[in-house]
Amino acid sequence: MQKETEIKLRVSRETLAALREHPLLKKRNKSGWERHELMNQYFDTPERDLARAKVALRLRRDGEEVIQTLKTRGQSVAGLSERNEYDWNLPKAKLDLKKLEGECWPEALADLDKKTLKAIFTTDFVRERAEIAWGRGKSKVVIEAALDLGHVVVGKQKEEICELELELREGEPAALLELAAELAATLPLMPCDISKAERGYRLHDAGSYALSLPAPQLSAETPLDDAFAALSWHLLGSSQRLAEQYRFNGHWRLLQDWVENLAELRALLSSLGQAAPRQSTHDLRVALDALLEDWRPLVQAGLEDEDVRKAAPEQFLEELQDPRWGLFSLQASRWLLARSWAAERNTRGNRQGAAQLGSWLPRLLSEEASSLQLQRYQQQPEDLAEQLPRIERIQAWLHHARQVLEIAEMDRLYGELNKLAQLANEPITDELLDARKQQAIAVYQNRAWKTLLRL
Repeated sequence: MQKETEIKLRVSRETLAALREHPLLKKRNKSGWERHELMNQYFDTPERDLARAKVALRLRRDGEEVIQTLKTRGQSVAGLSERNEYDWNLPKAKLDLKKLEGECWPEALADLDKKTLKAIFTTDFVRERAEIAWGRGKSKVVIEAALDLGHVVVGKQKEEICELELELREGEPAALLELAAELAATLPLMPCDISKAERGYRLHDAGSYALSLPAPQLSAETPLDDAFAALSWHLLGSSQRLAEQYRFNGHWRLLQDWVENLAELRALLSSLGQAAPRQSTHDLRVALDALLEDWRPLVQAGLEDEDVRKAAPEQFLEELQDPRWGLFSLQASRWLLARSWAAERNTRGNRQGAAQLGSWLPRLLSEEASSLQLQRYQQQPEDLAEQLPRIERIQAWLHHARQVLEIAEMDRLYGELNKLAQLANEPITDELLDARKQQAIAVYQNRAWKTLLRL
C-alpha cells in the first residue's frame, strides 16, 4: 500500500504540447519524458457499490505489465487529492479477487459478493511522464509529471482525457501547488478533482458526479481560524467542481452557483478584521473582484434573457482558455494550505483568530447589522446597492454558520436577507424601489435582526 498525493489539471491539447516543452519542466526534468500506452478497465457491481463507497478498482495494461489497483476513499480539497492505493502485478489481464481481502478492502463493502464485479468502462490513453526535481534549499522534493491524452469510453459514449497530473513522490504536498501555480502563471490549467474513474461513471450516469462537497462541521467552540479555513476550502473546492460540470453540460444553474460560491468566498475574505489583515488578502480579493466583475452582470442579465443563457457556455470555455481561473484557484489553495492570513498579524489579530466562533460571530453580525442602517434605506431605497458588500458578508456567515448562534428566527432572517440582496442587484424601477422599501422593513422587523442590533 502507498499513499497517493496528486493534483489533476485539465488542459487543452495546445497546452499539453506547451507543457512538454515548458522551460521550467525542462530545467528540472531528471529522467526525460517516457511514453507509455495505458489500457485500463474499471470494475464495479451492477448496483455501483464501489462508486458509492468512493472506491476505484482497475486493471491496467502497461506494455507487458498487468497491474491490478484498488484506490480507497480519500480526501480531495480544491484539486489536491490524497488517498490510499494498493497495487498488485498479475500474470494475466484477469481480475484476481483473492487480492481484495484483508485491510485493503473497505469495511463498508465487507458483505459484497465480489463475483458480481464486472468491467463497466475503459480509460485508454497515452501517458508521457517525467521525474521533476522541485527542491527548495535543503528540502528535497520529487514530483512525477504526467501528460495524459486519450479517452474515457462507456459503450458508444466517450469523453476526451487531456490533463496534467502532478504526483508527489517525495516531499511536502505544498510543493505540488507551488509547481502547478508557476506553470499556471502563463498557461491555462484548470484544477479539477474529477478522476478518470469519476468521468467514466459520469458518462454512464450523468447524475453520478457530486457537485456539492460535504459541508464543514462547525460548532460554537470552533476557533475562527479553523472555521474560516474550513469554509474557504469548501467554497473553493465546490467552485472547481461547479466549473468542471458547467464546462461539461452547460446547465445554467451551475454557472449561477459558481458565481455565488465566488461571491461568498469574497465576502468571507473581507469579514475577519484584524484576524486577516487586508494586506494578506489583497491578491485574492483582486483576483475574485476581476472574476465577479465579468461574470456577475452576465448571470444577472441571464435571469431575464434566454439568449444570454445560451451564449454563456461558449463564453465560459473562453474563460477556461485564459490562465486567470486556474491561477486564482491554485494561488488560493496555496494561501489556504499555508494559512497565510495569520502569518504577519498582530497580537490582537492572533486573539481574534483563536476566538471561538460562538463568541466572535455574534459580535461581527451585530456590528454589520448596526452599520447597515436599514432605516435609512427604507427612506432611500434607490441607494441600497451600495450596501451589497455588507449584506453579502452577513449572508455568507448566516449561510454556513447560523447553527452556532442561539438566536431565534435565524433561518427566517437568512431568507429575508437573500430577498433583500436580490432586490439590491436588480435595475431600478418605481416598482422595484417600493419592493426594496418593503423588504428593508421586513428585515428590520425580523426578531433575529432586532436581537443582533441589541448585542
